[in-house]
Amino acid sequence: MEGLKAAQNISDSLEGKSIVEKLKYLAERYEGKVIFTTSFGYEDQVITDLIFKNEIPVRVITLDTGRMFEETYKVYRTTLEKYGKPIHAYFPPTDKVEKLLREKGTFSFYESVENRKECCYIRKVIPLKRALEGNQVWITGIRAAQSANRSNLAEFEWDEGNHIVKYNPLLDWSLDEVKQYVKENHVPYNILHDKGFVSIGCEPCTRAIKPGEDFRAGRWWWEQNTGKECGLHESK
Repeated sequence: MEGLKAAQNISDSLEGKSIVEKLKYLAERYEGKVIFTTSFGYEDQVITDLIFKNEIPVRVITLDTGRMFEETYKVYRTTLEKYGKPIHAYFPPTDKVEKLLREKGTFSFYESVENRKECCYIRKVIPLKRALEGNQVWITGIRAAQSANRSNLAEFEWDEGNHIVKYNPLLDWSLDEVKQYVKENHVPYNILHDKGFVSIGCEPCTRAIKPGEDFRAGRWWWEQNTGKECGLHESK
C-alpha cells in the first residue's frame, strides 16, 4: 500500500504538468535514483530526446540481449552521436546464457512458451533488475494502445515486483503522435519501423506486422494469445 500511495502522491503533485516538467521534478526529487530504459523504438527515442535535449539528469540504459537487430545497434550509435550523452548497456549473465544454450540449444524459445519466457528472463529480466537496483523511479516508453495488457495502466504506478515507482509518460499518446514528434524534432529512429516493424525486440523473435494485425503480432508470432510480454513489465 505504501508504494501505491507514493505513486498516487506523485501523480497528484504533477497533475497538469508537461512531460518535461514531470521529468525535471522527478530528477530533482529523486536525485540520482531515476532511470530510463530504452530499446531504441519510436517511443523510447521520443523520451530520450526529451531527456537529453533538456539536460535532465536521468540515467539512460539499454538491455543488450546479444540478439538485437543490426539496425537497432545503428540507431544506438546514431543516438550517441547526436546527443553526446551516455546510454549504459546492461548484459545478461554469461553463465546463465551459456548454460541455456548448452542444455537447450540456440533456438529453444521456439519450442514452448515456457522456454521462450526462460530466455526472456535470462536475457532481459535479470539485467533489468540489476539496472533498477537502488533506483526509485523507472521511466518507460509504454503506450496504452500497444496491447490489451497495457490498456489499464496508469501514468504513475507502483511496480511491486521491482519495488519501484514506474512513470509511463507516453501512456496516452497514439502511434501517429509519436511519429509526428520524431519527424518534427529530427529524432533518430530505427529504420525497421519503415518496413512494418512496430515493436522491435530480439532479431529471432520479431517480424514485421501485416495490415490489420495487432500491434504486438510481430513479437513471438509463433505463439497463440499468451499475453505477448517478456516479463519486463509484469509487476507481480
